[in-house]
Amino acid sequence: MKINRRLFIKRLFILSTTLVILVYLDSYWFEKYIIDWNEFDLSNSSKNKVKIIQLSDLHLKDIKYFHHTIAERINKEKPDFIAFSGDTISRRNTYPILIEFLDLIDKHIPKYVILGNKEYDAKATVDDLNTIFSDYNGKVLKNENHVFSKGNRAINIVGLDDFLHGKPDFEKAIGKIDKSLETIVLNHCPGYTDIIDKLNLKQQLNIPMVLSGHTHGGQITFFGLKIYTPGGSGNYLKGWYQLDTIKMYVSKGIGTTVLPLRFFARAEVAIFYI
Repeated sequence: MKINRRLFIKRLFILSTTLVILVYLDSYWFEKYIIDWNEFDLSNSSKNKVKIIQLSDLHLKDIKYFHHTIAERINKEKPDFIAFSGDTISRRNTYPILIEFLDLIDKHIPKYVILGNKEYDAKATVDDLNTIFSDYNGKVLKNENHVFSKGNRAINIVGLDDFLHGKPDFEKAIGKIDKSLETIVLNHCPGYTDIIDKLNLKQQLNIPMVLSGHTHGGQITFFGLKIYTPGGSGNYLKGWYQLDTIKMYVSKGIGTTVLPLRFFARAEVAIFYI
C-alpha cells in the first residue's frame, strides 16, 4: 500500500510530536520526581549489619510531594544513619525549607552532614548548619571524624570539606582515628577521591566506601553518555568506581542545577549495608 505525501507528513508530525511530549515528560517529571532507590550490600556477614542511606545534592528550594515520599521511605527503611553528602541547600534563605524537610524524617535517626559547593555559594556556615541539624540528631563534619556505634560494632565516619570552595584535608580529618575500625568517607566532589586514594596508600585505612555526589550523573546526558560534568568531578560520573585502596560510589543525587530537568540521569537515593 502506497502512502501519499500528505499522509506521510501527517504521520511524521504525529510521531515527532509524540516523541517531544515523551522526552518532555521524562526530563521534567519522571527522572526528576520518580526517585530511583538503589541498594548495595557490602557486608561480610548477615549479622549486625549497618544500614546507611545516602542523600546527595538535594538543592532544596521548596518542599514538593516527592520530598514527602523520600522521607516516608526513609522512615520505613529505618536506616542506622543518613549521610548527607553535600549540596543539601543552594541558598541561605532556604534554612526554613531545610528545617521543613528534616521535620519529615524521624528525628531519632543519626545524620552526618558535609558541605558541598552550594553550601559555600549560599554562605552557609558550619555553626548555622550544626545548630539546625543538632535538633535532628545530626552533626556536620568538616575535615573531622566521628565514631558511630551499633551494638558491638563501631565505624569511623569521616567528613571532608568541599573540594571546589573549601579546603579538604584527608590527613587532618583522620587525625587520632582508630585504624582498626572500618571507615566511611563522605566527600562531595569525587575528583578529590583520587587524592584520598593516594594518601591512603600510606595510611592504610580500611575504607569500604567513599560516598560522593556533585555530578548529578551528568544531569543531561546523551542517552547516558556524559556531555558535561561540573568542576571537581574528575573522571567520574555515576555509580561504583574501584581505586587502588578504596571503592567510591558517586550518587546521581536528587535535585537539579542550572536547568530544572534530567535526561538519562534519573534522581536517586542509595541504601548501603556494611
